[in-house]
Amino acid sequence: MDHFDYQNGELFAEEVPLARIAETVGTPFYCYSTATLERHYKIFSEAFDDKEATVCFAVKANGNIAVLKTLGNLGAGADVVSMGELKRALAAGIPTDKIVFSGVGKTAEELAFAVEKEIFQINVESAPELETLSAVASSLGKEQAIAIRINPDVDAKTHTKIATGKSENKFGIEWDKAPEIFAKAAALPGIKVAGVAVHIGSQILDLKPFGEAFARMGDIIAALRVDGHDISRLDLGGGLGIPYEADQLSSPEDYATVVKETTAGLDCHLIFEPGRMIAGNAGVLVSKVVYVKEGETRDFAIVDAAMNDLVRPSMYEAHHDIIPVKQPAGGANIRPMDVVGPICETGDTFAKQRPLPPLESDDLVAFRSAGAYGAVMSSTYNARPLIPEVLVKGNAFSIIRKRVEVEEQMANERVPDWLKG
Repeated sequence: MDHFDYQNGELFAEEVPLARIAETVGTPFYCYSTATLERHYKIFSEAFDDKEATVCFAVKANGNIAVLKTLGNLGAGADVVSMGELKRALAAGIPTDKIVFSGVGKTAEELAFAVEKEIFQINVESAPELETLSAVASSLGKEQAIAIRINPDVDAKTHTKIATGKSENKFGIEWDKAPEIFAKAAALPGIKVAGVAVHIGSQILDLKPFGEAFARMGDIIAALRVDGHDISRLDLGGGLGIPYEADQLSSPEDYATVVKETTAGLDCHLIFEPGRMIAGNAGVLVSKVVYVKEGETRDFAIVDAAMNDLVRPSMYEAHHDIIPVKQPAGGANIRPMDVVGPICETGDTFAKQRPLPPLESDDLVAFRSAGAYGAVMSSTYNARPLIPEVLVKGNAFSIIRKRVEVEEQMANERVPDWLKG
């Protein structure tokens, strides 16, 4: 469920008509619903009310400070994968004892920043990273709690570009090397080995791979405890999918059942890192039709949003429902259209032969389920502006990132002396 629906013939975000926002900020823009963010976070976290658990929102899904603060006010922590994301989480007021730092390529500088901030946990993903962290923490006179990320070699049955738990993926330590890497960690100074971490991918709709991976983690924890390691935390990552299309759904309650069945008796503090599940359906991308072009073999709706604004369809062949902001009349003549952007790339295509009601120039359309991996992955390709982000709460809305025009982008560039004059 989200809070974007038709009222009196036009699409609203909560109590605000999207057309009114478009008049104020122009198009394209992202719009997020506070009520949806809050609802999805509460549904997920309440599924684990009977467990000792911390829910750390995956900042990579949506890093806007206002979004992070909205979730932080509900008690959410943050899962970060860069120093920049860590700084965003801190700026949003998320407590350091609810921040987990993941990622395969943390630099010594990033590790030092995290250690100095005394964050809850660093998820270590390789032996070289473990050695670097030990040296950094020791030099600072600190001891950093870590979990070691295990690659369980489980196929998550998701898109190949967002699968992370198979043996050929770059993430984590091979599961059968766990005893060796934990022994190494226990012998290093500046490190407190606290837990095991796993994350097998994103947009996972079949719960079976979760069960397989989590059961393997239970076996590994049992073996590590026999070896004398005090394993008190189990970080289960994120990855629960959302219904980009109506027939796709795996509920947080069903996911929680799998977690509880596979971790029963482990007596571990559970850590979760949901991103898409909380933010995905809490956002839409609103765009304006520039032209409707009738071709020999198909018709095109050319909109003012482009692949630089929402890259998921180009990168992942991802589906986003596209609906008109003005509600179509009953019995409208539906016809297939390609929805494309203005960038000079054939890949700048949002949908092919999508059944749509009649569209005309200046009509507004909304791309649904755009709250995760939307604005955060945007770019300025073709010297296009970074588009605004807007947050709605009830009958009010606020611009939480202004449009960054090309003049502001060029202001950061410099011409060398030999090219002047």
